Amino acid sequence: MKKTVIFGALTVAGLAAGAAGAATLDDVKARGKLNCGVTTGLAGFAAPNANGEWEGFDVAVCRAVAAAVLGDKNAVEFVPTTGKTRFTALASGEIDFLARNTTWTFSRDTDLKFDFVGINYYDGQGFMVPKALGVSSAKDLDGATVCIQTGTTTELNLADFFRKNGIEYEPVPVETNAEGQQQYLAGACDTYTTDASGLAATRATFENPDEHVLLPEIISKEPLGPLVRHGDNDWGDITRWVLNALIAAEELGITSANIEEMAGNTNNPEVARLLGTEGTLGEMIGLDSDWAKRAIMAEGNYGEIFAKNIGEETPIGLARGLNAQWTDGGLLYAPPFR
Repeated sequence: MKKTVIFGALTVAGLAAGAAGAATLDDVKARGKLNCGVTTGLAGFAAPNANGEWEGFDVAVCRAVAAAVLGDKNAVEFVPTTGKTRFTALASGEIDFLARNTTWTFSRDTDLKFDFVGINYYDGQGFMVPKALGVSSAKDLDGATVCIQTGTTTELNLADFFRKNGIEYEPVPVETNAEGQQQYLAGACDTYTTDASGLAATRATFENPDEHVLLPEIISKEPLGPLVRHGDNDWGDITRWVLNALIAAEELGITSANIEEMAGNTNNPEVARLLGTEGTLGEMIGLDSDWAKRAIMAEGNYGEIFAKNIGEETPIGLARGLNAQWTDGGLLYAPPFR
């Protein structure tokens, strides 16, 4: 999941202030690996496969950062975090980078002393119900029991929605998505609420996914993205522009398959700057000229990462929607590489 109510904000802010003094890039290079915070397990976004290797949409961003900084996409230690533990893990320095479907909000950016480096998925909170319940709208859930992760602003969105519509509900608190799934399938709650992408990912793991439906209401804006600590602007620049490189690569037609050809033969100045054959962009952020090339080669451009992990041809089955490139009517947009 993504969102945490500002609980223990002073403690987290204090930890962030202490950890921010260190130069994260130097720490990562000295350690030889990136400590990346991810969810405890969400199909398509971040979960270990049958061989115990982490894979998914958020995992790919971690690997791109590791490739850019360390030259090895596998030089990553994945640290599972819950809705409650993720911010403390980042603030304390246990992780260098949090890539865990987390919503960018005012308080997280300011009061909790974090810097979001961009948006990698535009989402919104939804509801999943068993088809047998016969419910076609969230407004029909008066008196329903609702499975919801604790320590998240999903709770606040839920309370606001039910209050606004003059209906009642009974929360069934859970700690992780796995627990929420278990409780929902066991009938402990009538509906499960979280990000619509998370619901689609969860439903895809069910034995009979067609027996469950996502209701049409989207009750919030959830711009999801990776984040770092306040106070280390150099590290923030690196991670921000790695994400931008993945987004820009798709717009510019750079893929993991054609990147070598485009690096050696392009008449597009922005492609040349991005892939390091022209200009000094790498030098500006303390990396070599091939940093973006390695990041894109790690798991592909944004479109490749989306299609492979959560796209319409996967069990998750998500359409690009708002996450299409701006040139295709979506919101995805990288600042210029110049």
